[in-house]
Amino acid sequence: MTGIDNYPAEQYDLKTAAAWILGHARNTGVPELPEAVKPVRLDPADECPEELLKQIAAAGTAAGLKMYPFKISTQHLRRTRRVLGFLHSISFTTMLDVGSGRGVFLIPFMKEFPHVRVTGLDLLEKQVTFLNELADGGFPQLHAQMADICTQPFSENSFDVVTMLEVLEHIPEVEKAVAAAVRIARQYVVVTVPSKPDNNPDHIHLLTKEKLSRLFEEAGCTKLHFDGVEGHLFMVAALQ
Repeated sequence: MTGIDNYPAEQYDLKTAAAWILGHARNTGVPELPEAVKPVRLDPADECPEELLKQIAAAGTAAGLKMYPFKISTQHLRRTRRVLGFLHSISFTTMLDVGSGRGVFLIPFMKEFPHVRVTGLDLLEKQVTFLNELADGGFPQLHAQMADICTQPFSENSFDVVTMLEVLEHIPEVEKAVAAAVRIARQYVVVTVPSKPDNNPDHIHLLTKEKLSRLFEEAGCTKLHFDGVEGHLFMVAALQ
């Protein structure tokens, strides 16, 4: 099982990797899985024999599938934990995650909130495909779609919570993105952004507390809570 056993157990999310491989196999036919495995769905809430997970993961690595999205990174752990901690303090059943990427936040979120229906939004087709394959293999509460938040792709009050984590600093029309999030959310908009300049050329805004406050106030939201974590701003906008 080259490519699987080389990862330390505490740094590799084997069950989530196996779920994606199942979904990817159903979508593309690669890898070819044993008949007994094909109908399996790896719901995170269910127990699953480790040998079965290794069998699925081994088939994926043998077919050349990349496992790096399932390495557990400690770099984002505190920031992710801060957001998850807030979400544990409220009651909600639906969420929109803007700029979901490869699920760095969504994967731990779905494990801790298996009964929340979540929509992942991204501009890149490959990321949306990845998330929908993950959903098919073991995260049925997830649906991903390719759309731009600035076009306000959902109706008013469509989701209890909207998360925009490490996203706003990338968006040229940041005012439109904030206005859309406030319109689409029923209860809260949750934001994280870098709090100091960095060398990432894709970061086109440095959104300070003052700038974020102005953006959300212009969108009609004045109930804002700020905190700092790991060189980032954490912000919750309450809409009720």
